[in-house]
Amino acid sequence: MVRSVGFLLLFSALLSAQGWVKGKGYGWVYGQRDEVGALNAINTPARIAASLAAVKKGNVYDLGVRVDRTSYKWPGHSPTEVMSFRSPEGVKTGKDIGGFVNHPKQMAFHSAALFISDNVGTQIDGLGHITKGADNHWYNGFKENPDAGDFGLRKADADTIPPVIGRAVLIDVAAWKGVDALPANFAIGPKELQAALAKEGEDVQPGDIVMIRTGTLRYWGETGADHAKIAEHDSAGLTLAGAKWLVEEKGAVMIGSDTSGLEVGADPALPGEVNPVHGYLLVDQGIHIGEFHYLEDLARNRIFRFTYVGITNRVKGAAAGFAMRPIALE
Repeated sequence: MVRSVGFLLLFSALLSAQGWVKGKGYGWVYGQRDEVGALNAINTPARIAASLAAVKKGNVYDLGVRVDRTSYKWPGHSPTEVMSFRSPEGVKTGKDIGGFVNHPKQMAFHSAALFISDNVGTQIDGLGHITKGADNHWYNGFKENPDAGDFGLRKADADTIPPVIGRAVLIDVAAWKGVDALPANFAIGPKELQAALAKEGEDVQPGDIVMIRTGTLRYWGETGADHAKIAEHDSAGLTLAGAKWLVEEKGAVMIGSDTSGLEVGADPALPGEVNPVHGYLLVDQGIHIGEFHYLEDLARNRIFRFTYVGITNRVKGAAAGFAMRPIALE
């Protein structure tokens, strides 16, 4: 009896999403100074326990991609450079680090200096990544003055993204279309999402994390160096109508994909408008965006339901949690 009551409590936790209103979504509903957004709905002990309890087989799928200076990235972001700041030879010849000068065992070390964008590799966009209006405001009314500066965001930066642990659904649009990867600018709207879900026998529940597969990352290889091949498919993605359906009608709490920008390169319903999905999700709804999530292994094994675990780097002021290594648990 105790076990059944516990199961019912966990099950009910999975079906609830605090702050979500059908037909409206989430929005600025978690308090005037909230910096977490819709992830508040699943960042509770009951919800986390339910998500972990749903793991039955113990299989782990790595959703991160490897990055270096050759990696493909969305235009507008700097490349990744890893430079040797100290090397064994330099430590020994420089003789500028007390304990290592004439070390009795000739010990030395390696350390690296990193020059890297906060929007490269597998990532989660923070809620301060996109701004709107003449006042440059973002989620919950935070503004460039006084909430940001030349040394990063002071509100809703990537460091405010809590450890993300929740139930997730894979919507494999590429498999539904019967292609290895969707073509450039393939628009994924409500009809496409519904058809792919129907083929899988799945649905989106309030509080779910949604991952949309286009097939783009099947061409990542070792470090995403084939820019031309990746670019052939990277602009396939979600339309604003598709995003609204997932959030307002289904209750998705976070949306990600295997591309650099989640949304379609050119939304056919909004000619000339750049990144409408980012503005809607991050600013209006407080929904974090996952990008460059490697979904090929999940798709190959037809794992459409899993528990997602993603933890961002704790770099204060960053606009996104970057170069991550999230996992899917089955």
